[in-house]
Order: sequence, then structure tokens, then C-alpha cells
Amino acid sequence: MTRPAARAGRASADRLARLLNLVPYLLARPGIEIAEAAGDLGVTERQLREDLELLWVCGLPGYGPGDLIDMAFDGDRVTITYDAGIDRPLRLTPDEALALVVALRMLAETPGVANREAVERALAKIENAAGDLVGAPVEVRLPGETRRVQELRAAVERRRALRITYYTAARDESTERIIDPLRMLMVDGRAYVEAWCRRAEAVRLFRADRIDAVTELDEPAVVPPQARPHDLSDGVFRPSPDLPLITLRIGRGERWITEYYPCERVAADGEHWLVSLRVTDLGWARRFVLGLGPDVTVVAPVELAEQVRAQAVAALDGYATPPRPADPAGVTVTQ
Repeated sequence: MTRPAARAGRASADRLARLLNLVPYLLARPGIEIAEAAGDLGVTERQLREDLELLWVCGLPGYGPGDLIDMAFDGDRVTITYDAGIDRPLRLTPDEALALVVALRMLAETPGVANREAVERALAKIENAAGDLVGAPVEVRLPGETRRVQELRAAVERRRALRITYYTAARDESTERIIDPLRMLMVDGRAYVEAWCRRAEAVRLFRADRIDAVTELDEPAVVPPQARPHDLSDGVFRPSPDLPLITLRIGRGERWITEYYPCERVAADGEHWLVSLRVTDLGWARRFVLGLGPDVTVVAPVELAEQVRAQAVAALDGYATPPRPADPAGVTVTQ
């Protein structure tokens, strides 16, 4: 977290604590002057008035009259006329307690959670307070959670180097690498291990479901000082000008492409759209286009169009080859 973001987070936490304390304080002192309340609470009059304005829109679900916190002002004096139940300790129903426990367990199991210990402490407090309400056996598994993901997470937590066999879909090949894990991540429902790759001498993201084999080495993970985690706020794939640019003419049924992939240009071309986007390489683009169907035409580059045409022709030729005859015993005869 950057320093400005950290300061903003602390300010929000401080204000939340102040607002939670403000309602019971005002309930115990109806008609108190704003200046006196600001002095007691250690804030300026301006800050207190801003807090009171925020309280106007706080309350219970429904958020209409009778749901939101209400106040009455008489000059510089304020009185809480409806507290929305904030004066009472929070009591959870069995369903609410169980839902909160399940949510915290899922958060604790999510790869990449910054402060897992804080989540586990909060979970322990909720379970202790709820007692038998959450005694039912509940096992939380995230989408994509597999034995391989658990194995990788354990290795990351032990800070051990790993030897992996990894399938790279863009090049349709498997390679063996030694990696020094940095962290586990969950992005768009897929688990990744981010690590320093000794083969590439750079930080790389490895999809857990594409790691065909993994061996934990008897040596600690050693991450060079220059290694920096990726910024994944915009997703795993981040187009850059050095990547190949392809242009496709797509029909109405393939317009979903523009919603799922970052496009540099989308323009109307009669009843079709011209869509330009960056790809990791032309091998991936060829397989991508072949899987889209007949309502897609490659406009550029020419190299991609030729590759798609060549593979499509080869596939059609395979279907056109007549089946080889078989002998009466059912054994195929080589011609």
C-alpha cells in the first residue's frame, strides 16, 4: 500500500470509529451544543458538522424514512431523534453468524490476501462469540481450488524454491523451470503463483492449472532485490506497444470479444465491426481465431491470415480423406 493510500485508509478507519461513537454520545446528551460536542470528541466544529451530515444517510436497509438515522437541530444544538438501533450491541442471527464465518473463511483461503493473520484473528473472535451457532461443519473451497493450488500455497508460505513443468499455451509447449515464489494470487477465478523465474531472469506469473508437475527443492526461495510484483489492478494481461497488433472483422455474434479483451480500436464496417487488439504472439492469435467460427475474418496482419487459412485447409483436407478399408477381421489395411 502506498503512503497516500495508507493515510487515506487510516483516515477512513478513524472516521468510522468516530461515527460509531458519535450516536451513543449524542443520545446521552440531547440538545448539546455543537461546539461543546466537538471539544469533547477532539474534533473541529467543521469536522463534526461533516460527520453529522454523513449520519443523515446512514441507517438500516431500505434507506427511507424510518430507516435512516435522524436528527433535530435547534440553532447550534443537536439531538438524535432516531438512532436506527445503533445504541444496542450487534446481535447476529444463526444464519448471519454462519454467513459471516463462511465469508471470513473464504477470505482466509484466498491467495494474495495481504494480512491473512488479521482475517484469522477476526474469524476466531466471531466463532468464539457465536459459539454453537456456527458449530456446523462447513468446508470452504474457492473456485479453482485444487490439490496443486494447496501444494503451491504451502510452498510459498514455507518460502521454498520450486522446480516446475509449465505449459505455455501461447507457444503450445512445456518447459522446466526453477522458480522462487513471491506470492499466490486469485485473479478472475484462476489461481496464479507469482515468482522469480531463474530461466527468464524476471518475475513471471504461472497459472496453477498449467503447472503439470512441481517439486519442492531443499533450498530457500531467493528473490533478487530488483524483483517487483506485477500491478494486476487492470488484470493479468496488460497490452503494450511491443506486442503484435491484429485486426479482425467480426459479426454480431462475436461482439463479446470487445467486452472480454482489451481492444485498441473498435469501428463499424457496415453490419460488421473492425476490432484491433494486442496479443501475446501470433500462435495464440491463430488458435483464438480458429475457435471463433465463420463470422470472423482476419484483416491484419497478412501473416496471421495465411496461418489461419493454412490450418483451416489442412483440417478440411483431413475430413476429405476417405476412410481406409478394413479386412473382414476388422483390421485396417494399410494402403
